[in-house]
Amino acid sequence: MPPFGREARKGVIMNRPKGKALVAQSGGPTAVINASACGVIQAALAHGDAFTGVYGALNGILGVLQEQLMDLEREDPAQIDRLKRTPSAALGSCRHKLRSLDKDRRDYERILEVFRAHDIRYFFYIGGNDSMDTAAKLGRLAREVDYEMVAIGVPKTIDNDLAYTDHCPGYGSVAKFNAAAVMEAGLDTEALSTHDTCTVHEVMGRNAGWIAAATGLARRDEDDAPHIILLPEVPFVIDTFVWQVKDCLARRQRCFVVCGEGVKTPEGQYLGQAGGDFAKDAFGHSQLGGAGEAVRALIESRVGVKARTNRAGTAQRNAMHFASRTDVEEAYRVGRSAVEAALAGVNGMMVTLERHPGGAYRCGTGLVELETVANGEKKLPPEFIGPDGVSVTDAFRDYAGPLILGEADLEIAPDGLPVYARLGKHLVARRTTGSYNVR
Repeated sequence: MPPFGREARKGVIMNRPKGKALVAQSGGPTAVINASACGVIQAALAHGDAFTGVYGALNGILGVLQEQLMDLEREDPAQIDRLKRTPSAALGSCRHKLRSLDKDRRDYERILEVFRAHDIRYFFYIGGNDSMDTAAKLGRLAREVDYEMVAIGVPKTIDNDLAYTDHCPGYGSVAKFNAAAVMEAGLDTEALSTHDTCTVHEVMGRNAGWIAAATGLARRDEDDAPHIILLPEVPFVIDTFVWQVKDCLARRQRCFVVCGEGVKTPEGQYLGQAGGDFAKDAFGHSQLGGAGEAVRALIESRVGVKARTNRAGTAQRNAMHFASRTDVEEAYRVGRSAVEAALAGVNGMMVTLERHPGGAYRCGTGLVELETVANGEKKLPPEFIGPDGVSVTDAFRDYAGPLILGEADLEIAPDGLPVYARLGKHLVARRTTGSYNVR
C-alpha cells in the first residue's frame, strides 16, 4: 500500500513528505490563538531538518487563495516568542467558508495550485468547525490527485462548541474575563440598586451557552451576580422570565441578568430578532437590537424598572490582560502537538485536549479525525444546567473552574501597558500566474 495517494489511510501515513510547512489562522480571534500559532511555528523551526521552510498565510485561507504567504523564518525570534502573550490573530484571520468540494472544486484546486508552486507539504490550520472541514476536504482532494500533503487541525474557539475535545483553547480566557466582569458589574448594581435596579450583561455564544454559563462561576454567595443566566440551550419564555425578574427584585431589590447572544424563543427565533414583538418604546415603536437590548427593553416594559445593558463585544475574546494561564499554556501545547503529530506520521487529524480523571486537574492531548470534528457541535449538557434553567450546577463549576486558573505572564512597558508582538509579515514572491478572484 503506498503511503500517499488515493489509497492512503486516514489518520496515519507511512512516510513523511519533504517540503514546507504552512500555518494559518481562521475565524474570530481569541486571547490565545497566537499562542497556538507560536507553538506550531517554534516547533516547526526547531525541526529544520524536517521542513524546507515555515510559512504563514496572511488572513487565513484567503491568503492562500490570493497567494499571500509570509516567510516566518525571516521574523525576529523574539517577536515569534512574544506571540504567546499577544491576543488576536497576528497572522491575520478571515471568515471565508469554502463551497462544497463535491459541487465546486475551484477554490480547493486553487489552494493545491499554490501549495504545489511553493512546495507546501504540511498544512496546520488553527480554527473551529469550518476550518476543520476545510482542512479535511483539502486533504481528501490531495489524496485524489496524488499530492503528498499532511493536514493537521489545531482547535480554537471561545464558544467551546467543538466536539470530541474536552474544551477549546480560547474558552478559559473568555470565561475568566466574563466571570470577573459580572462579579464587578454586579457590585456596581448592588451599590446603586436604588437607581439602576437591573443590569443585563450580554456575552458571546451564538449556538451554545458555554460562555454564559461561565459567568455562574462569579456567584460565590446567594446574593452575588448573576441571578439569572439566559442560555441558548433553554428556550426563552417571556412570562417565565418576567416572573423570575420580579421575584428576584422582591427578594434582593436588584436583578443581574446574563444573556447569551444566541438565546432563542420556543419557536427557535433569536431573541435579538424577536425583540420587536414585545419590546416597544413609549410611542409603540418596536425596539430592535441584540439579545441584551431585547431583554433590557422587556424588563423596562413588562417589569417597569430601569435596566442597563453591558456588552463587552470583541473585548471579551481578546482580553490578554486577564487571560487564563491554563488557557495560554494549553493553547501553546496543542500547537506544538500538531507539529509533533505530523512528524510522527499522522495525517487528517485534529489535536484535542483530554482531561485526565481524578481529583487534581490534569490535561493531555489526543487526536480525532478532521471529518468527525467538522460535522459535530457540542452544546452545554443538561447536567451542567440548574433545575431552574437559569443557573449552573456544581458539575459545571468542577468542569470550568480549572480552566480559568492562573494569569498570563505579560510583558509590561514603562508606560504601564502591555507589549504585544508585531510581525514583519515578509511576503514571499508569487509563483503562480494571473490573479484569483475569491467568490
